Amino acid sequence: MVAKIKKGDRVLVMAGRDKGKAGEVLAVFPSEDRALVQGVNMVRRHQKQSAQSEGGIISRESKIHLSNLAIADPKDGKATRIGIRLADDGSKVRFAKRSGEVIDG
Repeated sequence: MVAKIKKGDRVLVMAGRDKGKAGEVLAVFPSEDRALVQGVNMVRRHQKQSAQSEGGIISRESKIHLSNLAIADPKDGKATRIGIRLADDGSKVRFAKRSGEVIDG
């Protein structure tokens, strides 16, 4: 399956404990079908003190499955599906099926 979600996309969480939250994709892991989304799926980790970092309990994002994410429509910010079509110059572009607006390029 080709992931239609890319780094930098604005996404909405559709399922799970963070349902309804929105954030920007920080990284995509296609082999795992997962993504890292800013401010979503926060976990707390106990970190040992080192020369570079302070010890204690830190919060950070954890990976979330792509099936729980939906791209936010650039027009109104609501969840949409993604389609792929050819642009005028012959390159492939992603577009929002909800509004028809091009998402990138």
